[in-house]
Parts: sequence; structure tokens; C-alpha cells
Amino acid sequence: MNEKVLTKPSDLTLQNRSLLRLTGVTDIDSFNEEAIVLFTTLGELVIKGKNLHVNSVNVDSGDAEIVGEIRTISYTNRKLTKKPNAIKRLMR
Repeated sequence: MNEKVLTKPSDLTLQNRSLLRLTGVTDIDSFNEEAIVLFTTLGELVIKGKNLHVNSVNVDSGDAEIVGEIRTISYTNRKLTKKPNAIKRLMR
């Protein structure tokens, strides 16, 4: 039987290459001032730039906001294979 998998929408809004708003975020893998790696309902998303900061993230709602000098945004086919750890859950 063919079953459809329901996923939350995943949207990106980039304003002036300095403010990125995301929906569909499921986990944050790593972050520093030059790169942020997170998982969305569409796969792994890598954001690179300078002075990057995660202003807010809520994996329950799937919303995140990133600020800084955003230079590249790219998706990979890598999917989240582990459950979020306790530290990442505290960031909600």
C-alpha cells in the first residue's frame, strides 16, 4: 500500500543577506560564526558566512532565525539519523 508521509513545510526567507528565517527545522547539528549545519524536513541545510548567530530556534514549531553575513545556503541529501540530544532540546 502507498502511504504519504506528512511533513511540515520548509521555507527560507533571506533578507539583505543578513537575516535568514526558516521553517521546517527539526534539529541543529553544529554552529559557529562561520557555519551553521541544521536539519530540515527536506534534509541537511548548511549556511556559511561571517559573524553568524542563531537568534532563535524552536524545533517544536520548526522555526529558526539566523543573522550575520550570509554567503552560501546549500541543501545536502543527508537526513537526520539520530534523535536530538538533551542539550539541543534545552535550546528550544
